[in-house]
Amino acid sequence: MTFQTCPVLVGGEWRILKGAPATPIFNPSTGEVIAECPVGDAQLVDEAVQAAQAAFPAWRDTPPVERARVFFRYRQLLEANFDRICACVSREHGKTLVEARGSIFRGLENVEYACGIPSLLMGDSLENIARGVDCETTLQPLGVCAGITPFNFPAMVPLWMFPVALACGNTFVLKPSEKVPLSAVLIVELLEQAGLPKGVLNIVHGGREVVDALLTHPKVKAVSFVGSTPIARYIYETGTKHGKRVQANGGAKNYIVVMPDADVPKTVEALSTAAFGCAGERCMAGSTAITVGAAADRLLPTLVDAARAIKVGRTDRPTPQPDMGPVITAQH
Repeated sequence: MTFQTCPVLVGGEWRILKGAPATPIFNPSTGEVIAECPVGDAQLVDEAVQAAQAAFPAWRDTPPVERARVFFRYRQLLEANFDRICACVSREHGKTLVEARGSIFRGLENVEYACGIPSLLMGDSLENIARGVDCETTLQPLGVCAGITPFNFPAMVPLWMFPVALACGNTFVLKPSEKVPLSAVLIVELLEQAGLPKGVLNIVHGGREVVDALLTHPKVKAVSFVGSTPIARYIYETGTKHGKRVQANGGAKNYIVVMPDADVPKTVEALSTAAFGCAGERCMAGSTAITVGAAADRLLPTLVDAARAIKVGRTDRPTPQPDMGPVITAQH
């Protein structure tokens, strides 16, 4: 059987990595392999970074208002393709369509923020801070930035990263999770249609070799990461060791304290949403509930009934939609 092979984007050219090993991309609802993700290497990363570096001077010198126009068009394209993106997220990750829509809305908010970049990039000026001394602050782009994103929000987390980085005049190399790269490819294709110049945004796929190449490449100036705490720590330590600015967001589990006088229906609703939403695959899930005094006795019967009422099922078709979809893979 022939599967779709996920392409890479380097210097404005989409291409298939011929001869490269590949990992399967599953439909979590059925276990079916729907595509393959190529495993890139350090050479691929170097090509992508060099392309981003070559595109940087012209993009940096593009007036912020012109960069903003790209993102105004991008926002329109994201809205026009909203259902298509949601379906892609649901198919490759397993989110319900309601969850997928919510995540894309969060991503859209970041694109809207990027649309306001001309005002956000305004500097400061102060005369006579001392005798014969004036002070002026200007904001300058760094250069090539990289984003390493997780499997649990295939489109939202990339949209947290590259819109603002690009709007500020940086260029970007995106490394999405090899488990869910199709949504990232789709939203980047739409940004190309919005008029983003070639080489300004690039996509690479792979595992640790690709990540390490991004963290150590001398032309990469900053790295953003979202994922597990152990990997976040590794990203931070390795990136900073090589002189990068690093934003490493690890696990952020919420601990929920339930007091004896808590409103039971509202508390159960909050606990169910926090613990079981997105099948628990989100870094701010409510993984631990601490009950105080008699709260457990009051809470548990209603909470158990609520958990039993959750409908679990396939999410890869419009109807019927369940309350909870599958986790990404059986191994997970």
